[in-house]
Amino acid sequence: MKCDKTIMNRIKRIQGQLQGILNMMEEEKSCKDLTIQLKAVKSGVEKVLSLVTTNNLIQQIEKKHQVKIEDIDEAINLVINV
Repeated sequence: MKCDKTIMNRIKRIQGQLQGILNMMEEEKSCKDLTIQLKAVKSGVEKVLSLVTTNNLIQQIEKKHQVKIEDIDEAINLVINV
């Protein structure tokens, strides 16, 4: 699957957050601080999942039909409220 730079950048950001969480654990930071960071990672992963799914759907539709990306993107956004 072809991914755009936005998706790759988000994954790299999540990777950095996870490394930060590991450092926090080694430094024995509070559960509250860890939980905040873990929730941020979870939210980031959910956003990436949404973007990957949307991107894949667009690619599949474009292969089979000559449809404008903007029209597909608008329809998807209406359905999933991204």
